[in-house]
Amino acid sequence: MASLVAPDHFSPSEDAAALQKACKGWGTNEKAIIKVLGHRNAAQRKQIRQAYEDLYQEDLVKRLESELSGDFEKAVYRWILDPADRDAVLANVALKKSSPDYHVIIEIACVHSPEELLEVRKAYRLRYKRSLEEDIAAHTTGDIRKLLVGLASAYRYEGEEIIARLANSEAVVLHNAIKDKAVNHEEVIRILTTRSKAQLRATFNRYRDDQGTSITKNLLAEQPDDFTVALRTAIRCLNDPKKYFEKVLRNAIKRVGTDEDALTRVIVTRAEKDLKEIKEEYQKRNSVSLDLVVAKDTSGDYEAFLLTLLGKEG
Repeated sequence: MASLVAPDHFSPSEDAAALQKACKGWGTNEKAIIKVLGHRNAAQRKQIRQAYEDLYQEDLVKRLESELSGDFEKAVYRWILDPADRDAVLANVALKKSSPDYHVIIEIACVHSPEELLEVRKAYRLRYKRSLEEDIAAHTTGDIRKLLVGLASAYRYEGEEIIARLANSEAVVLHNAIKDKAVNHEEVIRILTTRSKAQLRATFNRYRDDQGTSITKNLLAEQPDDFTVALRTAIRCLNDPKKYFEKVLRNAIKRVGTDEDALTRVIVTRAEKDLKEIKEEYQKRNSVSLDLVVAKDTSGDYEAFLLTLLGKEG
């Protein structure tokens, strides 16, 4: 369930006027911006952007970029974009880093439904005049390239039907690949990039039943090179996204100096999806509420905005 608290009824023109007033004159009224945007879903934000442009002949996204700064600006910018466009931006930023952030590409490719991933690929092509797969290929090499391009270009079957016989045989393929230290084998990549999520979960469960431990734990025993880490990330995203995102948040917060990029990414991208369950997972795993930890590790308008998206009132 979503953590976002949004009204059923709202006025795009009134919201646009409130945002214009918040950005007008000396100083920006950040609280007014949070009050509006922190309580609007994707469809509502789109209507507000359109109303703002119609009323003031100005792009709201660009106006907010010029008015805000730091982590708060980055969070608001990510939030106000259409979800598919936001993921396109996240993917592009991840690829352009001096050392590409494979985790972000894998998250986008593996957590989304086939239709959502297709929308991200369309948004990427529209924004950057290149395909997502093309840019992934340009910034990667070897087995990582094969895996990431395969994941990003997948259009998986979405049904819940499974073939038990196939789960059994492919669990053996995965086990043999790990045992023989051949996790980069093309069969492993084929299985992960083509099977439905339901089929993969059945295969991972069969693996655990046969081997007495999960496939991700067995992969941990390997020498952790980039490919093995990417493989583990893909398996965790495909198998249990909520547990995966809980760990991303835990790692973002527990490191020396909070990883604001990861913290913002998870809260902004999951607030309208399943952040409520991710919060529950976090509480269960760490015996402390995510709201409390975010309040402790962040400050100012950035803190207030994240807590609003987390569903905390007042």
